[in-house]
Amino acid sequence: MTQTPLLFDRAALAQHRQRAHGTDLFLQQLAADEVEDRLSMVNRSFTRPAIVSGFPGFWAQWMPNAEVVEDEDILPLKAGRYDLVIHAMCLHWASDPVGQIIQCRRALRPDGLFLAVLLGGQTLHELRAALAEAESRETGGLSPRVAPMAEIRDLGALLQRADLALPVADSVTTTAQYRDMTHLMHDLRDMGESNALAGRLRRPTRRAVFERAEHLYRHRFATADGKLPATFELVCLTGWAPADSQPKPLRPGSAAARLADALNTTETKLPD
Repeated sequence: MTQTPLLFDRAALAQHRQRAHGTDLFLQQLAADEVEDRLSMVNRSFTRPAIVSGFPGFWAQWMPNAEVVEDEDILPLKAGRYDLVIHAMCLHWASDPVGQIIQCRRALRPDGLFLAVLLGGQTLHELRAALAEAESRETGGLSPRVAPMAEIRDLGALLQRADLALPVADSVTTTAQYRDMTHLMHDLRDMGESNALAGRLRRPTRRAVFERAEHLYRHRFATADGKLPATFELVCLTGWAPADSQPKPLRPGSAAARLADALNTTETKLPD
């Protein structure tokens, strides 16, 4: 049996979250706003919700009637118990994201809703570019500094792999502005989102690397007033546990009317 490689140091991630400041969790608040917005568009009341989160205190206050569990490798969710499972801002820290989604899928009742919010591939692209070039120039190599984050197309495919019906993946992007790169890194630390990669550099980084990275960041991305922008992409994934009551696609060739008639146009055959 092949074991999924561990991308992240779970002990380090837990320490980072413990040091996070409850007043600085603006990414968690943005995610909660997105979840609330999407649930408002679903014509259904959920009576048995569950939330998977690295910040259970925050999410327990946001939805007091939900069962909130930590984002462990094996989720403590009971099979077939819930009509809504929210995976809240921690799927990007999972070494096996499809395994996490499958566990949530198994915890859902038929026609239950899975909803995940996580950081996507455009997140911190400015910081990643500046650090990678600076380290390459100063040391001749690269070390893992920012967690790899999946693109929206790949994340949408995970829903299908987990056997979720009616899958939808979309994203929203927000940009925060910082005085300098140190300010950004401190903010990431205060949100519990700093580097927890298993392969991260374990010795101090040369000061010259950060100085060059600051210069590159400012030269390429600084705003007119000298601030450094940092992009955060929130990807939202939704899918439903299969149920007989859900709409099913028609069998190919079973249409009772021609598309050309519906569009009031002439059908033209394609050349061979």
